[in-house]
Order: sequence, then C-alpha cells, then structure tokens
Amino acid sequence: MILSRNDKCWCGSGAKYKKCHMDFDEKIKMLKEQGHIVPSRDIIKNKEQIKGIKESAKINNAVLDLVEKNIKLGMSTEEINKMVHDFTVANGAIPAPLNYGGFPKSVCISINDVVCHGIPNEKEKLQDGDIVNIDVSTIYNGYFSDASRMYMIGNVEDRHRKLVNVARECLIKGVEAVKPWGFLGDIGAAIQEHAEKNGYSVVRAFGGHGVGLKFHEDPFVAHVGTKGEDMVLAPGMVFTIEPMINEGDYEVFVDADDDWTVLTEDGGYSAQWEYTVLVTEDGVEVLSW
Repeated sequence: MILSRNDKCWCGSGAKYKKCHMDFDEKIKMLKEQGHIVPSRDIIKNKEQIKGIKESAKINNAVLDLVEKNIKLGMSTEEINKMVHDFTVANGAIPAPLNYGGFPKSVCISINDVVCHGIPNEKEKLQDGDIVNIDVSTIYNGYFSDASRMYMIGNVEDRHRKLVNVARECLIKGVEAVKPWGFLGDIGAAIQEHAEKNGYSVVRAFGGHGVGLKFHEDPFVAHVGTKGEDMVLAPGMVFTIEPMINEGDYEVFVDADDDWTVLTEDGGYSAQWEYTVLVTEDGVEVLSW
C-alpha cells in the first residue's frame, strides 16, 4: 500500500503518515535494499497496542510477585497452578496457557531437568534443592504478556545455584543487546557467549517470540547467533527473550506421555528466565519480568 504524506498512517495510530511512520518506512526500505531481513508491518505495535500490552504485563508481573511470596517447600505444583489461575481471573484476565494447543493448566512449571512446558499436578511436590521455573502468560482485554522467573527451594547445591544465576545474567545480556536498528543476532550472540564462557549450553530447539496481539507471533528469537545477522530490530517490536540454559548438552526431548514436557537429553539441570521487551526509539523497555 502506497501512502501519501497526509494519509493516515498504516499503523492504526490515526496520525498522518508524515508525522508517524514515513521516516520509519524509508529506513526499512534502505535496510532491505542493503540485503537485511526487515520486520513486516504487522510486527510493529502502535501506541494504543503497546499501552494494552503494558496493562496485561502489570497483571502478569503481579502474578509472579504473588508466587514469589508464597512458593515453599512441600507445595504441590497444582497449588501453584490454582494460585496463578485464581489471581489472574480475579483481576479480569485470562491465563494464556490454559487450553492453548491443548495445554491443560494455567501455568507452566518446570523443575530441575525439565526445560520448559512442565504440567502442574497434585502429586508433584517441591523438594529441598529444587530449582523451579514458573512461566506465566496473561491475556487482558485481548492483549498478551509473558514472563518467567526461577525459584530455588531450600538448600540448593552451589552448582545449581550458579546455573540459575548465570541463566539470569544471560537474559540481562540479551536485553542489553537490544538496540533500535540492531539485529536479532546481537541478542543470541550475547547470550551464547556468556553461557558458554561459564561452561553451559543454550537450548536451540526453543526460543523467544513476538507477543502482544497473539500468544506467539513473529519473529522467532534465537538465543544463539551472530552479531549483525537475522532480522532488524525496529522500534515498536515487542517480543520475549527467554534463554534456556543447560548445565550439560543443549539437546532436549519431549515427554511422549504428555506431548508437552520438555526435558534435557542428558538429565542435567536447566534454568530459564524470561522478559517481554519493547524496542523503543532510543533503546529497550522491559514490559514484563
């Protein structure tokens, strides 16, 4: 669609094209002509959409804060699921995982060698020494947010405590690599370098993703990569950064019994932290954490 300067902008802001995304489009065109992968217009969020995502993120953050206050030794993963579900619904929101692709619960809970997508249940209790990932995703007024945190239960071995801490450092390194008009590869390169420097591996089979209007959108955000490669990071992009860091090899498999639970191939422990971030005109803003 070709717009004139005084037409309403394609982003839905209601502003004139010349005052909204005209300069943006010229930059995108130049980068595309240089051979770079550029984001499509449907990836770029306008101010109203960003506001809606932020409102969703407020609830998502509050859910994880609630878990942090209440998680304890001996608690079943189903108790955590109920806590997440009840709080989310009480705040007028919807737990995004529930019934997504057939997922049966309102939150993903992944313990020790479970990399992601662990399904809560009554029998699974938090034990002394466990490292636990709680992955919360929220729909509020049609807008999606997503984040996860690690929790350490009781007397966690030093090597597993280090894994949890380095995984968080990897996330921070990835966020710090986000620059307007930089590249997705910058994020993966920063994460991979820090993980491997500490003797860990980065899961390849899963990554971050666009989020906001849907649970999972383009682009796929790899947590390994090369600086200056992959898609251009343009202002208005919203996506998750969620590196899964393994103490052993990066290979994983899906449990055939439930077709959801992802485990490390070698039985080593895995840790993950996740933020939803917004690429801004002058940097990056963390929306959910």
